[in-house]
Amino acid sequence: MIWNINGRMLDLTQRGMIMGILNTTPDSFSDGGNHATRELALQHALRMIAEGAEIIDIGGESTRPGAPEVSANEEIQRVIPVIESLRQTWSGLISIDTSKAIVARAALLAGANIVNDVSGLRHDPLMIDLCRDSNCGIIIMHMLGNPRTMQINPRYDDVVHSVSAFFQERLHTLNLAGISADRLCFDPGIGFGKNADHNWTLMENLHRLFIANCPLLLGVSKKSFIAKRTGISDIGARTWATIALTAYGREQGVMLHRVHDVRENLDSLRMCEAILSTPARS
Repeated sequence: MIWNINGRMLDLTQRGMIMGILNTTPDSFSDGGNHATRELALQHALRMIAEGAEIIDIGGESTRPGAPEVSANEEIQRVIPVIESLRQTWSGLISIDTSKAIVARAALLAGANIVNDVSGLRHDPLMIDLCRDSNCGIIIMHMLGNPRTMQINPRYDDVVHSVSAFFQERLHTLNLAGISADRLCFDPGIGFGKNADHNWTLMENLHRLFIANCPLLLGVSKKSFIAKRTGISDIGARTWATIALTAYGREQGVMLHRVHDVRENLDSLRMCEAILSTPARS
């Protein structure tokens, strides 16, 4: 399983990776306002890197349910100084979490390597051409509706089939546009246009969502569907449940995990890999 990012071939066959979440927003569900200045954001990015994050995902617009849309200019003002500062001190992988081509272009010019688009490159008609021409890595996420509407009574006949069919369509469309499969990573979009039952059904069937030997990204960190099974209503108390889901996802072959708490989830990931690589005793 290889992910091609600007010609850098990430081998994800055996070893998974942690993507650290860096929100520069005032209203994200878990850490809104905590990293809203360049200095605070840079400090947090470097802390996550020290804890083992190999990708830093930087976003300037909250995609929590019901979140208001922000202008491209506001988004650029939030994320570009952070990307520039981080790139000056770190040579690792930076992801821009945006659905706007103008924001993605500015981020790539500032040093980002990956475009993480919750709309699956559907929101902005310029995004496909931008991604094709930049040679960046691309994360395609499934979402029903948009952040303003996605949690208004979402319905599926078969959520696993719907997400899988979406991945197939995106792969076909992007291939026709000149984007090779090895540049793509797919995200089932846990919590994006799904109720708790939909989310748990997807979690139980992650192994059915792989396509064209592309990696899957799992973004479940501290999300509300955890409360459906555990009763943990406090967002800050969902760290340990998230750690368990990281191990569970890795056991199903998910190699990329987008989380708030890097060190704890990395430990879980590596422990799971150690168990998977240990020969069974007769």
